[in-house]
Amino acid sequence: MTMTATAGHAHADPHHIGLVIEHPGPASKRIVTAYGFWIFLLSDIVMFSCFFAAYAVLSGQTAGGPKGSEIFEQRNVAIETVCLLLSSFTCGMASIAADVRNRFWFYLGMTVTCVLGLIFLVIEFREFADLVARGYGPSRSAFLTAFFSLVGCHGLHVSAGVLWLLTMMAQVFAKGFRADVLRRMMCFALFWHALDIVWVGVFSVVYLLGSAA
Repeated sequence: MTMTATAGHAHADPHHIGLVIEHPGPASKRIVTAYGFWIFLLSDIVMFSCFFAAYAVLSGQTAGGPKGSEIFEQRNVAIETVCLLLSSFTCGMASIAADVRNRFWFYLGMTVTCVLGLIFLVIEFREFADLVARGYGPSRSAFLTAFFSLVGCHGLHVSAGVLWLLTMMAQVFAKGFRADVLRRMMCFALFWHALDIVWVGVFSVVYLLGSAA
């Protein structure tokens, strides 16, 4: 009888003998959102990589037009760089404030980030307008086409980031620090920091190397 009972238990359903097999549930919505947004950022980085590659190939194709060292204003570029790097810090401060539900520091960080982003855009717009007025538009040479494409694409991303920033401020004002709002804030912070990283590449490859050429 004992051997029979033992054999019977050997083929019994594990749930009946206390062996409960647990399956982990799906990831939290915050993790899923972050994962999806990272995929978007990676696709954006691939696009910028193509612009960088095109610029590297065409940077010497001036067609008798100006070289980078003849048109770049290092003072303005330095101001743009400082603005974006500082905005990365203030954006991080706003993100931390959102996590701890501190409205004052959130709005302060976002406001300063917005102002710095707008200063960056104004300087870049004036640079583009000045180049076009001097006859150095994107159609002047392959070098200028690559320059306007790369730097202009980054500027469009910063413009979209500023609009997104204002939207986030409005959402926190209307809805508070709800879970869905915090997820969007996390995505915005990732986006803004990614733009700063891309700008470091633009500053190094386009302006520093271009001025030295």
